[in-house]
Amino acid sequence: MPASEPSRYLARSLPRAFVPSARPQGFCLRRNVSDQASSKAAPADLNELESATSLSSTTLSEASVKSFDPIARTKTRKKQLPRSRYQFRSPKYDRGPLHPHQPPPPSDPSSRLYVPGPFSLPRVEQTYQSTVASDILTLCYVHNPPGFKPPPKAPRLRSWDDSSPYHKNRPLRGPRGGDVLRLLRKPINFNNVPELERITIHSYVKQAAQENSSWLHVAGMAVQAISNARVETFKSKTSVATWSIAPGRDTVAVKAELRGEDMLHFFGKLVDVVMPRIKDWEGVKGSSGDSSGNITFGLEPENVALFPEIEVNYDMYPPKMIPGCHITIHTSAKTDKDARLLLSAMGIPFYGKMVD
Repeated sequence: MPASEPSRYLARSLPRAFVPSARPQGFCLRRNVSDQASSKAAPADLNELESATSLSSTTLSEASVKSFDPIARTKTRKKQLPRSRYQFRSPKYDRGPLHPHQPPPPSDPSSRLYVPGPFSLPRVEQTYQSTVASDILTLCYVHNPPGFKPPPKAPRLRSWDDSSPYHKNRPLRGPRGGDVLRLLRKPINFNNVPELERITIHSYVKQAAQENSSWLHVAGMAVQAISNARVETFKSKTSVATWSIAPGRDTVAVKAELRGEDMLHFFGKLVDVVMPRIKDWEGVKGSSGDSSGNITFGLEPENVALFPEIEVNYDMYPPKMIPGCHITIHTSAKTDKDARLLLSAMGIPFYGKMVD
């Protein structure tokens, strides 16, 4: 490679300011602006240039520092400032997963569904996170050694044997032992440890149709007091001739659904205050449940009166009008066995034959 080749490749790789010029500088007849300014500029002209830069810190007077009060300035403003055109606005409607504008998750403060909180750590939640969840994970752990392959399972729905021409194109038959398809239970790991989802309190007041609506008002106030949630009223769907109830005519039931902190506080009161004070109470029947991990039991009117919110204001409620209620505890478990394991660890006793 000739000697001029490396210099040519070096000139391509270096910036233009560092490339040596091939023309001799002494014979350049062009007059540069910088040369003219440097040769003819007077020292007095340079004094007119600003000496301060954005990098130097300016000292402010103490009066200007004290006068800066953005909170007071905001309070004196009469009108709200216009919304910034660059501020993110969550879409009002969800237009599907393929739409370019997707709403943020409900946990994002900019979401329309965002609910602030939690503002406290209930003892039930603390006990579950620190003790119950790890214990259930240990009890339900199934160890599979490396390389383990589970045996193939038979299909849940049985096919026809094609012994008859009428079997062709018929829907598959149910499993042996019954026509009801139970939920399949996946192995419990750290992702699906059973936990409480919500609690439903339901009270059926038949006297609201037999006598007057005051029974329903008292039941609604009592359920609302013990649950800290707004109750809903429902009309009867079936007719009960003995109680003079016609479908769709009489409002005979109230219901409250609890989630989050309200659910945890209610569960703590139920387990720690109410259940230990019920006399001659064996516990929740082992057969209660809907085979999907939801447990239901009932409380008599005298047991509902043991809640602190009613007991402290007992004179406010007519004693004969305090209602009984059914409490349904919805869990994320897929079977009643796992739900009972969770509720037993949380403090609810069970008795009798356990039906899965």
